Amino acid sequence: MSATRPAAVVVLAAGEGTRMKSATPKVLHPICGRSLLGHVVAASRELDPEQLVVVVGHGREQVVEHLSAADPAALTAVQQEQNGTGHAVRVGLDELSAQGAVLDGTVVVTYGDTPLLTAGTLATLVAAHRTDGNAVTVLTAKVPDPTGYGRIVRDLTDGQVTAIVEQKDASPDQLTISEINSGVYAYDAALLAEALTKITTDNSQAEEYLTDTLAILREAGHRVGAYTAADHREIAGVNNRVQLAEARRVLNDRLLHRAMLDGATIVDPGSTWLDADVVLEPDTVIHPNTQLLGRTTVATGAEVGPNCTLTDTAVGAGARISNAVAQEAEVGPEANVGPYAYLRPGAKLGRGAKAGTYVEMKNASIGDGTKVPHLSYVGDATIGEHTNIGAASVFVNYDGEAKHHTTIGSYCKTGSDNMFVAPVVVGDGAYTAAGSVITKDVPAGSLAVARGQQRNIEGWVARKRPGSAAAQAAERAESAGSDASNG
Repeated sequence: MSATRPAAVVVLAAGEGTRMKSATPKVLHPICGRSLLGHVVAASRELDPEQLVVVVGHGREQVVEHLSAADPAALTAVQQEQNGTGHAVRVGLDELSAQGAVLDGTVVVTYGDTPLLTAGTLATLVAAHRTDGNAVTVLTAKVPDPTGYGRIVRDLTDGQVTAIVEQKDASPDQLTISEINSGVYAYDAALLAEALTKITTDNSQAEEYLTDTLAILREAGHRVGAYTAADHREIAGVNNRVQLAEARRVLNDRLLHRAMLDGATIVDPGSTWLDADVVLEPDTVIHPNTQLLGRTTVATGAEVGPNCTLTDTAVGAGARISNAVAQEAEVGPEANVGPYAYLRPGAKLGRGAKAGTYVEMKNASIGDGTKVPHLSYVGDATIGEHTNIGAASVFVNYDGEAKHHTTIGSYCKTGSDNMFVAPVVVGDGAYTAAGSVITKDVPAGSLAVARGQQRNIEGWVARKRPGSAAAQAAERAESAGSDASNG
């Protein structure tokens, strides 16, 4: 076993989180593309624990369903009644035992509402725990304002933790201590199990407090140590919407910092938001007011923004996207999107393709070099290579009950204000005339004209709109024309 591989990680996620004032369980609130719990589980998984169990309670059906998608290998244990943190840990260990796990080594206990806690800090906690030979090691932090937190009291000779003193019980000298308890611990598995059997409910809340295990272990002659996190923000829990926003800002800054160090240019970090699973390759440029969400990837040399929101979208090398929204789309290398374009799920642009101003695409494959420059809707379609779609074209894909497909070949030129009434096929090299409604297949190399003959009814305005501004303008034009001909 590696020096930092724990026998188990127990994540406590049973609380209701009433201060969130939400029907959604607190640990499921999203932040940077994952739930609060999702971030904690992801960090815990980086330790490669032998077992990982999440203790659930409030909203457990939702939490279990979420975990089955986010981490199918995670076990869950149900705390039927919230009888304290000590009871919750015991419920988690009982579930591991019921699954046949025999824990030998380190057990890490953490919380489902601490999304800023990193795998690096957890790994260092476990390493320090083993190096120091502690029965339990507390993760602590030195904070600017410790008010309201349990203070860490240490032995001045060997640095061991002698007590965790709550704010209301602290002496004036203890109130000056800036080192606080995070509630995250690394335990010797066997000693934890033994200590949990000795916890009582003799307190004001009549609950089993996990913090009581520290005194129990120390009184039994075991070492109780601490590891101090380098960044106190890592231990911050999220209890309300204000803290959720604060944590999102910190996590987003962390993601941006890493992206820039990895070679991406973020023009304005203050207005750029990333999700945790976004990938930016070197030499990408992200312009202001841009959100990259889900599993979006941006390849080398591509530029995104300003004013873009991309979700689960792949952007190819050298592509350019400006003032656009894309969801579950693929933008090929050197393609151009926007401004004011909307790529919906299934939109795929080939190399050098274009989805221009006020263009919307859905479930459409656009070939290499093909352009849809202006004011068009392309839905449920396949367009070949190097074709040009005229302005104000609509792919009429829905008959009121079902969607139908349109296919347009390569090297086609379609006129402005065309309607392609699916299902319909336009062959390679074909043209369609402006203003046409295409309802029948167009053979390759043909010109399709589908519009009525123009008919001019002279004098209609003077007869039907006498005295109107239009009639007066027409009369002036006729007089000017007559004078010119007489001259």
